[in-house]
Amino acid sequence: MKMRPFSVSKSSVGTPLLGYTIIFISLLVHKSDSAHFSVIGPNHPVTASVGDEVTLACHLSPRMSAENMEVRWFRGQLSSVVHLYREGKDQYAEQMSEYRRRTEFLKEDLADGRVALRIGDIRLSDSGLYKCFFRSEFSYQEAALELQVSVSGTNPLISVESYQDGGIRMVCRSGGWYPEPQSLWKDLKGQPLSSLPAKCFRDENGLFQTESVLIVTKNSNRNLTCTIRNNILNQEEVSSIYIADSFFPKVSYVMVIRLSLNLLVLGFFIPLTIYYICKQHKEKDSLQSKLKDFEVNVTLD
Repeated sequence: MKMRPFSVSKSSVGTPLLGYTIIFISLLVHKSDSAHFSVIGPNHPVTASVGDEVTLACHLSPRMSAENMEVRWFRGQLSSVVHLYREGKDQYAEQMSEYRRRTEFLKEDLADGRVALRIGDIRLSDSGLYKCFFRSEFSYQEAALELQVSVSGTNPLISVESYQDGGIRMVCRSGGWYPEPQSLWKDLKGQPLSSLPAKCFRDENGLFQTESVLIVTKNSNRNLTCTIRNNILNQEEVSSIYIADSFFPKVSYVMVIRLSLNLLVLGFFIPLTIYYICKQHKEKDSLQSKLKDFEVNVTLD
C-alpha cells in the first residue's frame, strides 16, 4: 500500500495565528484607549454660604471606571490635599488640617468615572480654586473648578444725620457681607436714585461694612428704599423710609417780612451813623485848629 505524504494546510495554521494576532492588537488598542482620558469639571463657579455644605463634582471622559484609580482633590499644588482616595479607600494622612473631619468622598458612581467631594461647615478661607485629579496606571489628568464663598449681611439701617446742600443727608448702613456688596437707593417705583458713591471697609472678621449717602430735597421723591445686594448668592436686604414735611425747615412769611424791614432800616441808619461820626470828627478838628490861632507867647518878668 502506497502511503500519502503528510502535509499541513496553510489555512489550518494561519487561522489560529490570525486570531491570536487580532486578540493581541485589540488588547493593545483597549489599553491604549484606557490610557487616554480627560477630566471634566463644572463650567461655572460653585457658590456656597458660610456654615453650609457644598459638593464639588467632576467626571472622566470617555466614561470608564475609576475604582482602581487615584482620585485627589487639592489646592494650588498636589501636596495641598483636600481629600485623597487611593488603593480603594480614603487616605487621611496627607490631608490638610483645616479640612479634617469636614470632607466626604462620594463613591457611588466610581464605576462610571463620576466622583464628588462634599465639604461641610464652609468658611471664608475655603473660597478659591480647586483641582480634581485622576491617576491611572498609564496616565493622569486634572480639571480646575472655582468655589465662591459668600455671606449675606444685616438688614440696612437708614438714619437722618444732618442738613447738607439744601437738603437732608440720609445714610444707609449695613454689615456682615462677603464679598463686597452693591448698595442702591430706589424710589417707591423701584427706580434708582442718584446718590453719593458707597463706601466699603472690612471688619476684624474679614466681612464688609457698607455705607451709602443720599441727599433728599423738599421737591424730590420722599418714599425711599435702601437695597444691599449680594450678587453671588442673588440675595438682597431692603429697608424703606418716608421723609415727612416736618423734617424740612419751615420758612414763615411774617419772619421774611420782618427780616426785610430790619435790613431796610439798617440800610438807612448805618450810612447816617457813619455820616454823623465823620461830621463830629471834622468839627473837632476845626475847633482844634482855631484854638491854635489864638495862642500867644507870654513872658513873665
